[in-house]
Amino acid sequence: MIGLRKTAGTAALVFALAAAAPAAAHPHVWVTVRSQLAFTPDGKIAAVVHDWVFDEMYSSFATQGLAKPGELVKREQFEPLARENAGGLAEAGYFTTLKIGGKAVEFGSVTDYWMEERPDHLVAFHVTVPLREPARPSKLLTLRVADPEFFIDFEYDDKAPITLVSAPAGCSASVARPKPLEEADKSKLSESYFTNLSPGANFGFKMASTAIVACP
Repeated sequence: MIGLRKTAGTAALVFALAAAAPAAAHPHVWVTVRSQLAFTPDGKIAAVVHDWVFDEMYSSFATQGLAKPGELVKREQFEPLARENAGGLAEAGYFTTLKIGGKAVEFGSVTDYWMEERPDHLVAFHVTVPLREPARPSKLLTLRVADPEFFIDFEYDDKAPITLVSAPAGCSASVARPKPLEEADKSKLSESYFTNLSPGANFGFKMASTAIVACP
């Protein structure tokens, strides 16, 4: 997907690495997720809006050399990296699966993206992923954010995991946590750390939570 951006700190482009190194032990990057479903005035789903916060190690690596000591890295300083990350998301399927009536929707090109360093020194990435065509919600739809290869561990935020923006009256959202792993999968995950091999294709989906949206 993407490779490396060479700066004073040679910051890794995490989304590219996830696609380029599927055989590595997992996960290597942790991301806290807040998602929004944005609706059109006539009640159709127009876009998925993500706000992802990276773990301390990746954040420290990504910010090296981008700001003066004691200063936070601002959006304009992160713009080249944000642009590359946003542009490369398509190769990873946006790490996003939205199913309406059990059928996965298609996405268009990402818009409205930025990255910045927060006061707690964690890096935040904001991106809007529009649907290729706005779609009317079914009575039940699901949204999942996951890296199939489990290089990146996406976890929904505990306090505000998903928000519905301008949704039709009566729509509600909740998050279902993943089921406990079976013994065979636990063994695969343990082995991956010692052998530096992937625990298996689509393993990340087994570890991912699912946002569930119900509409009248």
